[in-house]
Amino acid sequence: MRKLRCVHLVLIALVAVLCFGSPAMAAKMKIAMVTDVGGVNDQSFNQSAWEGLQRAQKDFDIKVAYKESKQDADYAPNMETLTDAGYDLIWGIGFLMGDAIKSTAQINPDQKYAIIDFAYGDKTPKNVAGVVFQEEQPSFLVGYIAGKMTKANLVGFVGGIKFPLIEKFEYGFMTGVKMANPDCKILSQYAESFTDAAKGKAIANNMYQQGADIVFHASGGVGDGVIEAAKEKGKWAIGVDKDQNFLAPDNVLTSAMKRVDNAIYDVARKLKNGEWNGGSTVVYNLSNDGVGIAPTSKKHVPASILKEVDQLTARIKRGEFTVPATKAEYEAFKY
Repeated sequence: MRKLRCVHLVLIALVAVLCFGSPAMAAKMKIAMVTDVGGVNDQSFNQSAWEGLQRAQKDFDIKVAYKESKQDADYAPNMETLTDAGYDLIWGIGFLMGDAIKSTAQINPDQKYAIIDFAYGDKTPKNVAGVVFQEEQPSFLVGYIAGKMTKANLVGFVGGIKFPLIEKFEYGFMTGVKMANPDCKILSQYAESFTDAAKGKAIANNMYQQGADIVFHASGGVGDGVIEAAKEKGKWAIGVDKDQNFLAPDNVLTSAMKRVDNAIYDVARKLKNGEWNGGSTVVYNLSNDGVGIAPTSKKHVPASILKEVDQLTARIKRGEFTVPATKAEYEAFKY
């Protein structure tokens, strides 16, 4: 009788596995992302996002994938392709995908989407999570370093496309420079591109020829040209998004890091644990490790200056002052 009961239990278990699957057979959570036109190997923004997804894949045993966009027109089709493939969450990497994400989300209300660098405010669809950063904060810190380290009292800023998002980098940087060195002048120019490295190089070369000895870029692939110009001229460049010192170890002074990887990873962790912030926007800044300066800064920046940067970081975290993110805030800032 005991044997029959055991056989009966085994049969029940087998039927359950066949009908409902076992834990081992359960489908893995799947997350995918759509890059902007910079591509997944841009050594900057998109690459950081993909590295965050890969880290989540390893730590949380999930499946990950990406679709590259070669032009703006690819955003919506790429979203639709991933939606049809049944991913649990689909990311749009960059504010240029704001319209594509929203329209796709409205058509597919049961599909979860998330977007980097875009906030819909009170019009955020319930199936969309926004992620934004206070880019002005790390830009301020690298600006302070530039202001302290320039020997020419002339530094430069190269932006990608002139949008409020990129202006946050610009005005944060300018504020840091002026706090460190009120006499320092700042050259500023936009490439009106995130991919034209040749234009970035030409702009940076012009700034160096005018006498600038440090140039900070917030321009995606355009910045590859900025860094190349610094290397050829024997000048300093300041990287963005990732620690870009590896591109020119002797010429990238520091980098204003925007931890897209940490944000992507954090959202994946929460989703794995059943948490979903749909219909809202999450802000990443110095206080939650969403931004910062590159670890390699200690290679070229004196310890005394890095100590001052740490003190400024602590003051920002305590709310003692707010870094300007717009022209109006920059002009009104009290040093």
